[in-house]
Amino acid sequence: MNASSTPEIISIDPANGQEVARVRATTLPELDAAVERAWKAFGESGWKSLLPHRRALVLNAIADGLQAEKERLAQLQMRDNGKPIAECRGMVESAIGTFRYYAGVCETLQTDVTPPRGDYVSFTVLEPYGVVAAITPWNSPIMNDATKVAPALAAGNAVLLKPSEDSPLLAPELARIAREAGLPENLLQVVQGRGPDIGAALVAHPGVRMISFTGGTVAGSMIGKVAGERLVPVALELGGKSPHVVFADADREHAVAAVVAGIFGSSGQSCVAGSRLFVQACIYDEVVQAVVERARSLKVDLPDAPGVEVGPLASFHHRERVARFVERARAEGGRVLCGGQAPSGGHYDHGAFYLPTVIDGLGPDAASCQEEAFGPVLVCLPFQDEADLIAQANGTAFGLACGIWTESFKRAWRIGRALEAGSVWVNTYKQSVTSTPFGGFKQSGIGREKGIDGMKLYAQVKSMYFGLHANPLPVAK
Repeated sequence: MNASSTPEIISIDPANGQEVARVRATTLPELDAAVERAWKAFGESGWKSLLPHRRALVLNAIADGLQAEKERLAQLQMRDNGKPIAECRGMVESAIGTFRYYAGVCETLQTDVTPPRGDYVSFTVLEPYGVVAAITPWNSPIMNDATKVAPALAAGNAVLLKPSEDSPLLAPELARIAREAGLPENLLQVVQGRGPDIGAALVAHPGVRMISFTGGTVAGSMIGKVAGERLVPVALELGGKSPHVVFADADREHAVAAVVAGIFGSSGQSCVAGSRLFVQACIYDEVVQAVVERARSLKVDLPDAPGVEVGPLASFHHRERVARFVERARAEGGRVLCGGQAPSGGHYDHGAFYLPTVIDGLGPDAASCQEEAFGPVLVCLPFQDEADLIAQANGTAFGLACGIWTESFKRAWRIGRALEAGSVWVNTYKQSVTSTPFGGFKQSGIGREKGIDGMKLYAQVKSMYFGLHANPLPVAK
């Protein structure tokens, strides 16, 4: 890859198809230089040896900087990837909270004094890896950036942040705010470019000691292979085909509202979207009809329109991918109960809009019930009993999240333990908090972000022994 093969990255507003900004892609020589600067900053800035409460002051100052520019950042993200402005504001707020949380963890995290079995004192300390690669997706830029950058910095690392080429505008803003908040120069740098180009080079770079990636399972598998060959640790937060389960005893009003929010919020562009609806057979028709009616009533509009509930998809090429997914479902015999097309007329003709879509009539093994659409597409399936549900719900390669609606605590416990998912929501859905670990089972990922584990993810455990021997050590004992 050279300068001639790394054109500018163009951010397109998916609400109207207009250009927002251009960002120059990073070349391979520039990547090498960035890695070299990162190692120099890691070794010379004093960040890694800075007392934790001093690091925490900088992390809190970054949060203050984000807070001061909250509205501008939300507006920029709205134009960069099309999410409704209320969601964008919430994501900036999440990023602020993430930096504040890891400031607290940084200052208070304790390691272990381990039980000795001899004349010594033994304990553990945490050491940073050095230079960490953080690769984030296009669906929630500022929030995902913070989820990786805050704990990696808290652990004492230098970070190379690569945002998606489809949403390149927020990462440079975060890096700028971090510098202005007092983070030493070059501890957080942004590299721009396509995944197969600069992303692949970043993952393979011998100067990168740890890799954290959020994105699709295919790309994650390739990254995991490279990391395995290089013997460097990797964290992967990947795709999902999350089951959302409604039992006959559920509060149906709340369940239907959560099902709709769980798949059509963020236009379905969420790794934990509840994209497979399982309804107990005896109430299947009633619940599916209620979901369809609610889906049809959703306000699909410009992301800054009053009362908007569903904005455009993040890009025009992604809308085409979602449309192909729906056409394949039709070809498999699926019945499109609502949606299944882009809206037309007025501003719809200029944006990457796609109507909330509900499909039934497919078996659990259909490709449309196995693969991730990452869009506003819900497939509905009936189940007879708990055993039938568990077999169907676990019958995919994914295991990121699930939702369960029932008034029976015992049933919720049984199903929640039986389903292969990293997050289980009972009588709620799509809740997330920085203090609780997040990640997936099976092909939905490796490792856990968020929570105290989210900081330990970016640190190496070192065991230390201090001898207390009264006599010199013998050769044999």
